[in-house]
Amino acid sequence: MANNNPVTIFWFRRDLRIEDNAGLYRALKRGNPVLPIFIFDKEILDKLEDKDDARVTFIYNAIEDIDKELKKHGSSLLVYYDKPGNAWSKLLKDYQVSAVYTNHDYEPYAKKRDDEVTKLLKKHDIEFKTFKDQVIFDQDEVLKNDGTPYTVYTPYQRKWYETLKPFYLKAYPTKKYLHNLLKTDSLKIPSLKEIGFEKSMVDFPSRRYEEVIKDYADKRDFPGIKGTSHIGLHLRFGTVSIRELASTANGYKEKTWLNELVWREFYMMILDHFPHTMDHAFRPEYDKIKWINDEQQFKAWCEGKTGFPLVDAGMRELNATGYMHNRVRMVVASFLAKDLLIDWRWGEHYFALKLLDYEMASNVGGWQWAAGSGTDAAPYFRIFNPESQLKKFDPKFEYIKKWVPEYADFTTYPKPIVDHAFARDRCLKAFKLALAK
Repeated sequence: MANNNPVTIFWFRRDLRIEDNAGLYRALKRGNPVLPIFIFDKEILDKLEDKDDARVTFIYNAIEDIDKELKKHGSSLLVYYDKPGNAWSKLLKDYQVSAVYTNHDYEPYAKKRDDEVTKLLKKHDIEFKTFKDQVIFDQDEVLKNDGTPYTVYTPYQRKWYETLKPFYLKAYPTKKYLHNLLKTDSLKIPSLKEIGFEKSMVDFPSRRYEEVIKDYADKRDFPGIKGTSHIGLHLRFGTVSIRELASTANGYKEKTWLNELVWREFYMMILDHFPHTMDHAFRPEYDKIKWINDEQQFKAWCEGKTGFPLVDAGMRELNATGYMHNRVRMVVASFLAKDLLIDWRWGEHYFALKLLDYEMASNVGGWQWAAGSGTDAAPYFRIFNPESQLKKFDPKFEYIKKWVPEYADFTTYPKPIVDHAFARDRCLKAFKLALAK
């Protein structure tokens, strides 16, 4: 038994920071000493294909940063590498746990995991309390007047702003209560190698974001310039507070950047209320589309060898850095689903493997938007023309020169794998046929 005195557990998940952490703040104010824990979840890690997955390195770095901060207060982070159920069984043997605090997690796997942990803790008469931390508004806080969820973004956005009050953006003063941490000897964190991974050499974006907010509306669509913040990775794993981001952005008259955070919450609300959208069309009639699913064309798309420079640049940027510019994400998604008639789920899965900032709700929402099958989606007859998108958003070929340098050499750059005009007509016929059933 490592400790015979009652402790409150705080479980870090998608909130990898000490400052302004809703669940940690409440755990520290509860009364008992707080033992912070983190679980490297085998259920998730065992499914990752790349052993130098940059997201694992990012999480590992954040865990080490948290542990260093805790050590300044005579505490330490208890880290497990296991399936959650096994980790909790060990923890309950080693500590007299009075309560467990954590923050809400909304994805289907996370909800199933939390249900199982709740049942386990209930057998020991231990309460499991979770709090809102990664969004400004939870799934049931911005609803229509009849209590049903919005399925169109614009009225949701309007209600979001109507509901917003200053206290929603107020930071939790966690650091004032760090003296309530459980005093422990230094606890060993398993190495990356011990959890089956290698250190990634990917450069992670900084947490700086404010410099782009003011000009975001004017610059965000041009992939060749630094017009976006790249803050998504930090938001995904909670190394920055959503309240800090929204509060800062709300201080600007221009709200385009803040609206992107609202979009994120809209998609999270949709996934929570309509969990089938994880792998089925929001509009069921779109599941009747007869996809071609040509594996060779999919491979060309994945590798950035389609013969369409903007598509290829985006895919090469993704493969090299784990990031893709948002305008380009729309173009490559439309190209896969509509020009190639490849099931949007294939593309969504590939993005899930590669994107550093992968968040299921936003990714599924974005792919279904591009395919026309989602809530508030682009109509099926809206098909991005990769050539006109290139002329409009990378007119000087700055983005293309960086990622597709051979484009200027017509002898080495591949010919287009499909004729866009032909593909557009084929797509319209396929979608009309499915929707007429």
